Amino acid sequence: MQARCEFVPGFVRLIGGGFVGMLLSAHCPMALVSQSTLEQIRAANDIVDIIGAHVPLKRNGANFVCLCPFHKEKSPSFNVNPSRQIFRCFGCGKGGDVFAFVKEYENLDFMDAVRRLAERARIPLEMDNDPAVRDQRSIKDQLLKLHEAITQRWQQCLAGEAAGQVAREYLERRGVHPDAIREFRIGAAPESWDDTVNWAKSKGFSPELCETAGLILRRDSGGWYDRFRGRLMFPICDEQGRVIAFSGRVLQGDEKQAKYVNSPETPIFSKGRVLFALDKAKRSILDAGKAILAEGQLDTIACHAAGIRNVVAPQGTAFTADQARVLKRYVDEVVLCFDGDKAGRDAVIRALDPLLAAGLAIRVASIPPPDDPDSWIRAHGAESFQALLNRAQGIFDFYLQGLCAGNDIASDRGRLVVLRSMGEAVHKTANAVLIDTYAQRTAQRLGVDVQAVRSEFRKQAAGAKPRYERTDEEPPLTEPDSPIVQERPGVNELWLLKYVFLSSELQNFAAVHLEPDWVPNPAVQRILAVHFQTGGDVVGLLSRFEGDPFAQSLITETATEQREIPEPERQLADVIRRLRDVWLDRQIAVRNGRLGDPTLDDEDRMVLLSELQALRLRKRSPLEPIP
Repeated sequence: MQARCEFVPGFVRLIGGGFVGMLLSAHCPMALVSQSTLEQIRAANDIVDIIGAHVPLKRNGANFVCLCPFHKEKSPSFNVNPSRQIFRCFGCGKGGDVFAFVKEYENLDFMDAVRRLAERARIPLEMDNDPAVRDQRSIKDQLLKLHEAITQRWQQCLAGEAAGQVAREYLERRGVHPDAIREFRIGAAPESWDDTVNWAKSKGFSPELCETAGLILRRDSGGWYDRFRGRLMFPICDEQGRVIAFSGRVLQGDEKQAKYVNSPETPIFSKGRVLFALDKAKRSILDAGKAILAEGQLDTIACHAAGIRNVVAPQGTAFTADQARVLKRYVDEVVLCFDGDKAGRDAVIRALDPLLAAGLAIRVASIPPPDDPDSWIRAHGAESFQALLNRAQGIFDFYLQGLCAGNDIASDRGRLVVLRSMGEAVHKTANAVLIDTYAQRTAQRLGVDVQAVRSEFRKQAAGAKPRYERTDEEPPLTEPDSPIVQERPGVNELWLLKYVFLSSELQNFAAVHLEPDWVPNPAVQRILAVHFQTGGDVVGLLSRFEGDPFAQSLITETATEQREIPEPERQLADVIRRLRDVWLDRQIAVRNGRLGDPTLDDEDRMVLLSELQALRLRKRSPLEPIP
């Protein structure tokens, strides 16, 4: 069907698609979940209950208020409107419905927020009815149940069983506080080849499921044996706090044993996409505006126990591009805090590429060898460690310092190594200011002319594409949030939205008297077009703009406040008249400008004068319904 639009009393009506139809398809996840199901989920999750479970709400008239959970403030500007089931912060501008709150607070994408609330209300989703999807979901659910159960088993072992004695003594020597042990759910796997095998059998978990989870391995001669034996067990959680894998540290044995054994890739665990402790650190990361990246689990736990909670760690030594993109969802800056030895410095350099590729600013907190974050905190305290973090230097200062320390810069060969390495590194940023800044600093360190360094840096960049540029094959981090227009509407447009959200009568009045051209802001045009076309309440309108946070912000800003307005129809008419007159003034100015053209012939001049007369007459006329 070919889409077309027509003007209906004052605004755009959709016929077979068109502009509004494109908006609906672009902003509404109908392809995955029906509108009726979304409405059912929304109705089953009262926004006051959901938000009140995370922040303390206080009643203020018809609404609830609190300090905004999304930015720091001293007086509450965060409003929850129970009648409209929306929230709005008049400080930072965030707002939306219950899906938007869960999405923003938990840092989820829209579908994960829908699934979270659907699970809470025990409402099945249409997508789960597909046999393949249902089978996949069943396996994941079983694996999550298994991981939770074995976590509790290993916690019990550490807490009181004889098999956990060595692990308890180790944690005591390392100064790990009991509160941290409970928070991170640390456990102990007995020194036995079949403890997990027998436990799983007693709990009704099949060997095949345990093998899929990576908890047991198949013997060549038949049967099964435990993967984790005689190890301190660190549960690895997803961003929702669900256990999805384990990292086991050896406690005793010969030197041939691997220090750490990690879960393999499973349907619920991808090593390169998960960061240890992110579920516990994400709110602190958002509050601090930066993430601290430690090298291992015990370092991370020590930081959290010391009150420095915006700390996470990669799984293993390699930091990946996927992990960098996860951090970019939360912040724009990362502080690397790896061990102070050569291995730690090398790990910093290896993390450079993926972090720059994600567009993150990078600093490095240098810990004097042989300490790591855990030992430094135990020896010097949390305040001293925080001071180290505060003194973290930029990644390229750190890199230049290491290059100069590791090469003889008094020799030609050493200077060339420093020049080439620095030129290659800074050009990965594609930032002209940074490139020139470090050309100057490199020249100063080497004692050479800065123009010569700039020339060498340009050679490094010539014909070389930054290795971190995203390719077509690389998946995007999240669904792009790219509002069509980011310009804030004028006062008249904001009042226009407020009035049309007050009642269906005012909405109909605006639809009859308002022409689309009178609304200069395209975002307001889109909101009105969809609202006039679909009708319904504000919450339903918000769902139409899923993926357009700018439009959602405008809707919540203008719909949250519910004051008594005297003579609202007259005031709405005044707003529409002012919008009309501004538009007419622009039309008059355009024609006056064209009249000043000396090449204009008499016929065109007469047409312009006639149009000017009609425009001026219309401006003096009262507001009338659009025919």
